[in-house]
Amino acid sequence: MTVCTAILNRCVPGGCCRVLCGVTRPLMHIRSASVPEPGTRRSDEDRPWEAAGCLPFSRARTGSFFQDRPVLKNPFLEDTLLRGYLRRHLPQEAAFSDLCAFGERVAKEVDEWGRDCEVTPPQLVHFDPWGRRVDHIVTSPAWKRMKDLSAQEGLVAIGYERPCGEWSRVYQMSKLYIFSPSSGLYTCPLAMTDGATKVIQVLKESVEEAFSRLTTRQPERFWTSGQWMTERQGGSDVASGTETVAVPQTDGSYKLHGFKWFTSATDADMTLTLARVQDSTGATTPGSRGLSLFYAEVSRGEDGCLRGIEVQRLKDKLGTRQMPTAELLLDGLPAHRLSEEGRGVASIANMLTITRIHNSVSAAAAMRRQDTTHTTVVQLARDYATRRTAFGKLLKDHPLHMQTLARMEVQTRGAFLLVMDVCRLLGREESGIAMQLDTHLLRLLTPVVKLYTGKQAVAVVSEGLECFGGQGYIEDTGLPGLLRDAQVLSIWEGTTNVLSLDVLRCVSRSSGMVLHAYFTHVKFLLAGSSSVSSLAPAVKAVDGALSELEEFVQVAATRAPSYLELAARDLAYSLARIYTGALLIDHACWKGASPTDTYTALRWCEQDLCPVATTQTRGCYDLNTVPLDAALVYDQPIQGNN
Repeated sequence: MTVCTAILNRCVPGGCCRVLCGVTRPLMHIRSASVPEPGTRRSDEDRPWEAAGCLPFSRARTGSFFQDRPVLKNPFLEDTLLRGYLRRHLPQEAAFSDLCAFGERVAKEVDEWGRDCEVTPPQLVHFDPWGRRVDHIVTSPAWKRMKDLSAQEGLVAIGYERPCGEWSRVYQMSKLYIFSPSSGLYTCPLAMTDGATKVIQVLKESVEEAFSRLTTRQPERFWTSGQWMTERQGGSDVASGTETVAVPQTDGSYKLHGFKWFTSATDADMTLTLARVQDSTGATTPGSRGLSLFYAEVSRGEDGCLRGIEVQRLKDKLGTRQMPTAELLLDGLPAHRLSEEGRGVASIANMLTITRIHNSVSAAAAMRRQDTTHTTVVQLARDYATRRTAFGKLLKDHPLHMQTLARMEVQTRGAFLLVMDVCRLLGREESGIAMQLDTHLLRLLTPVVKLYTGKQAVAVVSEGLECFGGQGYIEDTGLPGLLRDAQVLSIWEGTTNVLSLDVLRCVSRSSGMVLHAYFTHVKFLLAGSSSVSSLAPAVKAVDGALSELEEFVQVAATRAPSYLELAARDLAYSLARIYTGALLIDHACWKGASPTDTYTALRWCEQDLCPVATTQTRGCYDLNTVPLDAALVYDQPIQGNN
C-alpha cells in the first residue's frame, strides 16, 4: 500500500475524511440553534453528534426523513360509493366478483403499464433505413398490452353482450371507471371503438366482420376504431369545416381525399370519417346536407406502406401524450359508405352519445382516485393525508385540510351518480324498455353530464395537486400529468359552450318535452325522501331551485332566442346541479345508505343550485350586455359613455 493510499484511507468514524494527500481539511461545523456565551468554547460533550462524525447532511447524506408515497389499493374495494350503488341496482354476484378481480389486477399490474405508456410516448418513423416512406407510429409494449387487456376484460364487449340486461352499460362503465385512471389513456381509443360499434349496429350495414372484431374478447382478433372528423376549418362545426371528398369507384366503393387535422388514437385498425361525395362533374354539396359517413380500414400494402394515408406529424399536446394523435393526408383511402348519402351528421349522433358518456366516466374517475405515478385525485390524496406530517400533526388532523378534501369528495360523489344515471338511461334505451321520459332524459343529460363533469374534473384535480404540496408540481411524481390530461375532458367531443348550445337545440327540437321529462323525474326522486327528516334542508334546497328553474324557463320563452343563448352555460350548470342534488338525496334514502350519504347530499345542496336564476336577476342575459362584453374584451370605448 502506498503512502498516499494509506493517507486517503484515514477517515474519522462515519466516513468524513479529515486528511487528503497530506493536506489537512477542517471538518464543516453546523451551528445548532443555541449559541454559547461570548468567550466560552463548546466542549466535545456539547457536540456529541459532531465528535462522532455523524453530520446529518455531509457529503452524500441527505437526512433520514423520506415522505411515504400514497399507495394504490384495489380501486373497487376502496370505493364504497361504487359498491353501494351496485349493491342497490346490480346485485349480481358474477359482476361483483369480476369487478373485484379486475380492481386487483389494476392495482397490481395495469397501473404500472399506464405509467410506462406515459414515460414512453408514441414516436413517428417516417422512413425505413432505405428511404422508403413507411409512416410507422411506434407505441410502447405497455400500450399494446392495454389493447389485449381491453379485449380479455370485455371493456367494449360487455356493452353488446348485455350480460346484465338493462344494467349492462352500468356494469361496463363501472369497469371502465376502475380502469380509466390507470389505463395510460387507453380509454380514449376504447371510447371511439364503442362509438363506432354503436353506429355500425344501428345502421346495420354490411360490415359484420368489423362489428365482430370490435366486440370480440380474443386479443388476436380485437380491433380498435378511430374517429377522424376534425379538419383545419372546424372541430365541432363539421358541417362547414369538412373538405374531404369521396370519389365513387366502379365497384360501389369510394376513395377519400382530404386532410384530417386531429385523429386521436391514430394506430387504430379502422376508422369512421365524414366526407362529401363528388358527382360526375366533381361537384359536392355544401353544408351538413353534403356530408356522408364512411368506414375505412387502416392497412398496408405489400411494400409496407399505408394504403391511401400519409401521416404528416404527431401532435405535440399539452396532455394525453400517451396516445398518438396525428395529422393525416388521405390520398385515395379506400372506403365504404355507411350512411345514406347526405345523412352523415345524423348518423354520428349515436356515436357522440357513447363517446360523451365515456368522457364523463373518465372525468368522474379522474376525480375519484389519485396516486403518485399517473392516476387520479381523491382516494390517494386521502391516503396521503394519513402519511404526511406538517406543523406537528398529520394532514388528516388539520380541520381545514379535511374540509378541502370533503369538498372534493362531495363533487366526486355527485359526478359519479350523475354519470351512472346517464349510463342507466342508455342501458334502458338499448334494451328496448325505455319509456319516452327515459329517452328525453338521455338526450338532455348526455351533453349536460359531459360538460359539467369535464369542468369538475379540472377543478378537483387541480385542488388535488395542492394536497401534495410541492410534490404536486414535480414531474417524476406523475402528478402534473393528471392536470394536463384532465384538461382535455372539457374540450374533446365538444367544449362547454358548444355543448351548452346543444342543450338548447335539444330543448327546441323536442318542443320542450325534454325539460318536462326533467322536471317530472326530479320531483319523483324527491318524493321518496319526504319521510327522512335529516334530508329536509337538502330537499328544500333542490325543490326551491327547481321552482326557480321553472320560472326562468317561462320567462325565457317570452324573450328573443339570443336571451337563451347568453344563458345557455348557466342553464346547463343548473340542470346538472339540481339533478345531481336529487340523485344524492335519492341515494341517501335507500335502505343500505350510510350517514355519509346523507351528509354528502346536504353539503352538495349548500351551493347555488340554480345559477341561471341567480344571474338572471342581475340582468346579465339582456341584449345590451353583448356590446358591453365585446368592449370589455377588446378594450374599446363603451358607446354612450365619456
